[in-house]
Amino acid sequence: QVQLVESGGGLVQPGGSLRLSCTASIRIFSAGPMGWYRQAPGKERELVADVTSSGITHYADRVKGRFTISRDNAKNTLWLQMNSLKPEDTAVYYCNRLVGRWSWGQGTQVTVSS
Repeated sequence: QVQLVESGGGLVQPGGSLRLSCTASIRIFSAGPMGWYRQAPGKERELVADVTSSGITHYADRVKGRFTISRDNAKNTLWLQMNSLKPEDTAVYYCNRLVGRWSWGQGTQVTVSS
C-alpha cells in the first residue's frame, strides 16, 4: 500500500507564503502526473495544480501565478510553493496522482487568517 505523507502547512497571514511537501513510499517516476488537491470545510476536494513526470505543470485559475508545483522523482517528493496566500486558500491540502489515485494521506492544514 502506497503511503503519502504531506507536511508544511500552518497558520499564515494573508499575503504570506508556505511550502508544502509530499513524500511517497514508492518511486513516483512511473506514477504519471501528480497533483496537489485541497478540501475546504463543506466543499468538495479540488485539484489545484499538477505536474507530469517530465515537469510540465498545470494550475487551476484561482491559484495561477501564486502557486508553483514541482517534483523530484529521485526523492519521491512533490512540493507546492504557495505565495500571496488568501483566506480562501484555507483548506486541507493533499497530494496524489491524477490517474488511479492511491489512498489519501492525512493531508496538511493550511489556514490563512489575520
